[in-house]
Amino acid sequence: MENFSKDKTNVESFDLDHTAVAAPYVRVADRKTLPGGDVLIKYDVRFTQPNKGHLGMKAVHSIEHMTAHHMRNHTDALIDFSPMGCQTGFYALTLGLELEDFLPVLEASMNDLLSATEVPAANEVQCGWGANHSLEEAQDAVRTFLAGRSEWEKVMA
Repeated sequence: MENFSKDKTNVESFDLDHTAVAAPYVRVADRKTLPGGDVLIKYDVRFTQPNKGHLGMKAVHSIEHMTAHHMRNHTDALIDFSPMGCQTGFYALTLGLELEDFLPVLEASMNDLLSATEVPAANEVQCGWGANHSLEEAQDAVRTFLAGRSEWEKVMA
């Protein structure tokens, strides 16, 4: 593989073999215990197969807005829900929300997205690129992601 270094990096996702995974999946990407004892758990929520497909920017942006809003209706443990630069998925940063508790929250949030009639804060006042949203594209991507629900815990091909 061109320009691939087998040396370990200090970025967890750079050490993941993106050719060996099978999207869609959800995996713990990082876990940190803070000095006060709280545990941060970061999830790799992968919608599309790396290097084979990606989400359109309007879908990514709208899923980010909608999940950030709707997931907080299901848990107080969500700290952040952010898109990956490669446009293949998202990172969810949680406060101690273990996988067995995170998956039902994620599924419920995705179902909320399917029944949504608008993208929250998709305007120039509340968003830095308010015109860059598509409810339809987001819902199409979420529908596909949910169709693979039985595979979410199987990360490697």
